[in-house]
Amino acid sequence: MTPQLKETHPHQKSLTASWREGIPAAIMLAIIDNYLTPLGLFLGATAQTIGFLVAIPNLLGSISQLFAARLVKLLGSRLYFLIRSAFLQVLLLFLIAIFPLIHFPKQIIFFIALVACFRVSTNLISTVWGSLVSDYLKPEERGSYFGGRAQAAGIAGLIGMTFAGILLTYFKKISPAGGFAILFAMTALSRITSGFLMMQMEDIPLQHKQGVDFTFFKFLRQFRSSNFVKFVLYVAALTFSTNLAAPYFSVYMLKELHFSYFAYTLLYIGPALAGLLSFSMWGRHADIVGNAKIIKMTSLMVPLLPLLWLASRNIVYLTIVEMFSGFIWGGFNLCAANFIYDAVSPEKRVRCLGYFNLINGVCVFLGASIGGYLAEHLPPVVLASRICTLFLISGIFRFISHFLLSGRFQEVRKTAKEVHSRDLFFSVVGIKPIFEKK
Repeated sequence: MTPQLKETHPHQKSLTASWREGIPAAIMLAIIDNYLTPLGLFLGATAQTIGFLVAIPNLLGSISQLFAARLVKLLGSRLYFLIRSAFLQVLLLFLIAIFPLIHFPKQIIFFIALVACFRVSTNLISTVWGSLVSDYLKPEERGSYFGGRAQAAGIAGLIGMTFAGILLTYFKKISPAGGFAILFAMTALSRITSGFLMMQMEDIPLQHKQGVDFTFFKFLRQFRSSNFVKFVLYVAALTFSTNLAAPYFSVYMLKELHFSYFAYTLLYIGPALAGLLSFSMWGRHADIVGNAKIIKMTSLMVPLLPLLWLASRNIVYLTIVEMFSGFIWGGFNLCAANFIYDAVSPEKRVRCLGYFNLINGVCVFLGASIGGYLAEHLPPVVLASRICTLFLISGIFRFISHFLLSGRFQEVRKTAKEVHSRDLFFSVVGIKPIFEKK
């Protein structure tokens, strides 16, 4: 039983299965998200190639969102789609695990192609999973449930990351290729486990109503009138600005600061730890004040994150910066997802989630591609480093995105409590809670 919900909840069995499924899935994603770049560098990728490793899979994954609703409608079941896609990923992950052990011409191109296939399936799974699980829950239950689930998954991801860092550090002197192979084989085993747990969930038939099959361009044309479309474009602008720099923090640490794999892992444990400790807190606040309030408060601080990297190269300082980053992004990402569930009716949710992921995937592609070019061609103005100059540019663009677009969308939940941003901040940091503890 999940701790946030009563035993009598009508979908308790499915929510418990989803909660448990998130544990091995989080281990898989934590390793994939944090160690694909080191594997790419091991295979000989340049900074610009790392940009393509991030950009191209995300672009193809986002384009695939155009077909999410059609695929679900064709298969007739969201759960059937999720289970089949999960086991397809098992095959892809085992193939990726083989790559460190073999060498052939244009290997990095085939590596990017495999990662692209994985990202396509991941994006589709994310969209369909969010549509199904949000249907299990009432709007006022989502913050606590998804926040608690994210916290449990975060602990699992933290354990996976720690194991990965220790494993790669140990194998660096023996066989780096063997270390990467074992690590990514472990992700495949994690996905097998999550796939079997997913089979314990129940399917809810997706009701088809007239007017839900709107095209992508019709969706975009609603910018002036649709609160949700304004929200999507706001997040997209912030996504582009963030991904100008996001793929290159790993390159900066491994290539310019010469951190070991273990130090690299420790630095990423910080934000993971901060995120998992904060998810439940963000979820509880979102259930009270609504998601939009927290989204706007956290996005005001997002521009500071790359700028803080320019103050020092000390690993202790950077770990603290990354913990702050994990805390801020934890609130933003959790509430952005929940805002979509609140703003979109169930029958439109797969399509709208698909369009949301499509637009953001294109922005990841553009940001990472442009950032990859700039990382090799910018003048090294800041700290004699092109990548540090890129961090500065990313911070500036994040500020612009926030101030131009954050005020254009509003909260949709009618039960949201009106709270001043100052009081919300004091409650978040634990000085003056806005809710009574039970």
